[in-house]
Order: sequence, then C-alpha cells, then structure tokens
Amino acid sequence: MMSVTGRSRRIPTLIAALIAAVAAALAGVTAAASHAAAAPHAAAAPACTDGTTVTTNSGPVCGTTATGVVSYLGIPYAAPPVGDLRWAPPAPPAAWTSTLQATAPGNICVAPGSSGVVGNEDCLNLNVQAPADAGPGSHLPVMVEIHGGGFLSTAFGALNDGSHLVSAGHLIYVAINYRLGILGFMANKGLGRHSGDYGLQDQQAALRWVRQNIAKFGGDPGNVTIFGQSAGGASVCEQAVSPTARGLFQKGISESGFYNSAVGPNQVWEAADCKSQLPTEAQAQDAGATFAAKVGCGHAAGQVACLRALPAATLASAAGQVLSPDAGGTIAPTINGTTLPMSPGRAFATGHVNDVSLMIGASRDEINGGVGSPSVIATTPAQYTALVQLKYGRYASRVLALYPLSRFPSSSPFIAFRTLEADADSVCPALTADRQLGRHIPTFAFEDDDSDVPNFYLDPANPNGAYHVAEGALVFASSLAGLDANQAALAVQLTSQWTGYASTGSPSVTGTPLWTAYTSHRPDVMSLAPAGDSVMVPASTLAAQHNCGFWDSITPAPSS
Repeated sequence: MMSVTGRSRRIPTLIAALIAAVAAALAGVTAAASHAAAAPHAAAAPACTDGTTVTTNSGPVCGTTATGVVSYLGIPYAAPPVGDLRWAPPAPPAAWTSTLQATAPGNICVAPGSSGVVGNEDCLNLNVQAPADAGPGSHLPVMVEIHGGGFLSTAFGALNDGSHLVSAGHLIYVAINYRLGILGFMANKGLGRHSGDYGLQDQQAALRWVRQNIAKFGGDPGNVTIFGQSAGGASVCEQAVSPTARGLFQKGISESGFYNSAVGPNQVWEAADCKSQLPTEAQAQDAGATFAAKVGCGHAAGQVACLRALPAATLASAAGQVLSPDAGGTIAPTINGTTLPMSPGRAFATGHVNDVSLMIGASRDEINGGVGSPSVIATTPAQYTALVQLKYGRYASRVLALYPLSRFPSSSPFIAFRTLEADADSVCPALTADRQLGRHIPTFAFEDDDSDVPNFYLDPANPNGAYHVAEGALVFASSLAGLDANQAALAVQLTSQWTGYASTGSPSVTGTPLWTAYTSHRPDVMSLAPAGDSVMVPASTLAAQHNCGFWDSITPAPSS
C-alpha cells in the first residue's frame, strides 16, 4: 500500500527521488529500542522564519516559509507511546513553554524493512502546512492525509509534502504519523478488554488535535476532510464507521482502499481494507497470545510486562507481514469492540456509518496482493494457471474460462492475472461499496482509468495499466513539466477535484467535469481519464466489464 510523495519535483525526477528515499530509509535508519521519551527534534533544527509563531494548546511552535507556504513539521499531538504507554490509547503530549522549532520532520513510526527495522517509537507527530496569508479567522478548509503502507510502514519513508495542495486549493494541509504493525495493532487479554487498534486511535487523536488547534493556523475545524491512499484509503473507511471518530471530520477521500484478496489467501498484507472481514476481538487476542509465546513472553504472569520490556525492533521483526499461525499478533485493524465494533464492509451494508460524505474509488488495474513480489506475478501460462488454481480453488476453472489467455494481447499471462485480480479484489468490491454507501450518505464514486500515469514503483517493463494509487502522482504533481499534455490536463483536473471537494463537499468545481453523487436513481461512477476525457459511466456498465456478477456471487460478505 504505497503512498505517493508530494515533494515539489518534476514527475520524471519524482520516481528516482522516491526510490532513493526508500533505499535511504530502509538502509540507514534503525528503530530506537529505548523506552525513554526523546525530546521533539533532539537534533538541531533549521531556524524558523520570523512571524510564524503559533501557540497551540501544548505550547508555541514556529515554522518556515517558502513559496507562499508556511510549514510546521513534527509537532507532537500525543505523548511518546513508550513504557507503560506501549499498547495503550494515545495520551496528551507534555506541554512546553519555549517555542518549538517545528522545522525538521518528526520521527516515523517503527516498521520492518527489507534492510532492518526503521523508525522510532516516539513518533506521534504531525505536519501542518498553510498559506502564508492565513491566520486566525481565515476559516480555510482542512485536508488531513493518512499515509499508506499496509498499516505496516510509512510508505517511502516519509510523510508527503502538501505544499502543492495548499497553494492550489488555498487550504490547510495536515499529515500524520501513527503507530504501525505489531506496535499499533496487537491485541492481548493482558491489555484488558478492547485492546488493539491503537494506530486508528492515534489517527483520531491527531484529528482531535486538529479540532482543537487548527483555527490558530487559519483552518476551519468544522470543515475537515481526511484522505489517503491504500492503507490510508482503508483508514478513511474505518474512521467513517468508527463510533469514536464521530464528529472529528466531515468528508473523506478513499483512494485504492480495496487491495486485500476478496477470495483466496492474502499473499502479503493482513486483511484490513475497506471490504475485509477483520479479525474479531477473540481472534486478535488469541493471535496476541501466540505472538507473546513466539518472542519468549508466553508465561501467563507478567506477559504484557515482558512484551513491553522487549526492544521495538525485536517486536517488529518477529511480527512479519501477514497474520498467520506462526507469526501471531495482529498488525492491522481488528474488531476491538469500541474503536471498531464491526468491519467497514458490514457497516456499509447495514448503514452504521458516521454522518460524513465520502469520495471513494479504485484503479481499474489494481493488483496489490503482492506489490513487487514475483510470487504473485504471472509471467508464463503455467504460472498463470497455477496462481489461479492457488487463489480460487474450486472456482479456478470458471475463472480461467472468464479470463482465457487468448483474450489478452499476445496471450499475456501478466495482463490476464493483473486484470482478474483487479476485478476480484478492487473494482467489484468498490462498486459494491458505492451501492451500499449511496443509500446512507453522500457518495462520489470514481474509477481511475488512466493507464499512462508515470510509473513510480512498479517494474516499467510490465504493462501495469491504471495501477494501485496511480492517481496520487497527479494529485500531488506540483509541476506539470515532464508530463505530456494529456496527463497535465488530468493533473490539473484531479487537484481541482480533490481540493474542491474538500472546500465545498462537491468535486464538481470550475474546470472539471460534472460529478454527481452515486444514488439508487443515478448510480454513476466518474471514470478518470487524461486529456479532459473524464466522464460519468453507469455502474452497471463497469460491473459488466469487470465480471462483477461472477465475483460478487463467490465473495463472502463480512459477517461482523
């Protein structure tokens, strides 16, 4: 679940910069094992720009100004979740009196990486970016980004830069870090009832900070839009149905929030997306007991104390990427009974949704059961058949009949498997969510049909199509240089739609096509296309194109 960075760079150099950032983060950062709370920005931070001081509820902060945007980085919104606060709800940060130089990024949260564990437990911080002419009384709309990364990592090793959105939409942008993986989501009976989901609780604590403080930066606490890609998109779904998030935001944008396997095994990520049946509280606690035994803390007495005494890196390394009997420990959202009393898919179907508006969608060619994993990429006809049989078991013959290699260019097994996985796991579940949500709340549905977005993380030798989180590269594109005219037109359109929706509650703003809400009387989906060719398409047309009748018939509905 990868998120696109919004650094102010040209798109061609964006790809190289992102890859370099990932490599540097994974190779050069080691998770701190200390249980002592570090002071914010222990290293020397750059000097603040004069006149940027804002007094928050916890203390004064100052930032830097560049190209008309004031940036405040690494502001603590909660206490470091260390010691007895590891696997506890977020607590208020300690107040400070000296002005905090919020001019350097805060720590990212602990996560396993290919070259070792990265991040730091002292990571509950956020960034605020605002127009230089904003201030108390400006009442600007607020966009709060929840980063992706499978609930297991901070995608690309850093929070996004929202300067482009701030300038284009004249709004306030906030980006947050939240606890990840085993440190953010483990449940255990020793932690009491309703344990787990600490990462979601962190997101809500950040939103409460926004509600209490954002007016001082020029924002309107009554006009907050949360948005995110991949696990960030799934977070939007989960916050939309969480009773404890009620009233913390008014609108949400969920991008590529449908990525887990709908049928068959998950190859990489724990089931946690907008449609998944999440682990029950009992299942999560059992998994927590298994994990405790795995890391040498299986004794009944003092189990939690033993776990809290272990280095964060040890815990993150042992937890793995998927929920499995040998891994134990939940590493993504669960039904803990309070933060989430039911899975989002079940809540969508039954109308247990907060009073919010949602813009929600998937990319046409999504495949994220194993981004970058050769085990889920078909390169030969034999691999294609084997993967279909592995994933779909008794349905495999019907799947192969619906998606015969002869129907794809050069009988490509890569395109065939990419297509059926996207249909099964993303597009059809998204259309189901559109239909369900449209009965209860204002819902603006989209499908990204742009197959020519510059590729920033997949193998460019493959025909990846409109891939997972592809539109994010254009939403954050601060420069149109390097884009062809068609992509440049869509980049301008998407930025206008995303910021316009945050401002007004409608993505139909000047310079964009009419985008109507999805209703039972008008069940239409916005097909995002380059060159000004985006158009509303009947959901029934998309469902037929993607064989949704078949996939819906074999996909189990969330039971809780």
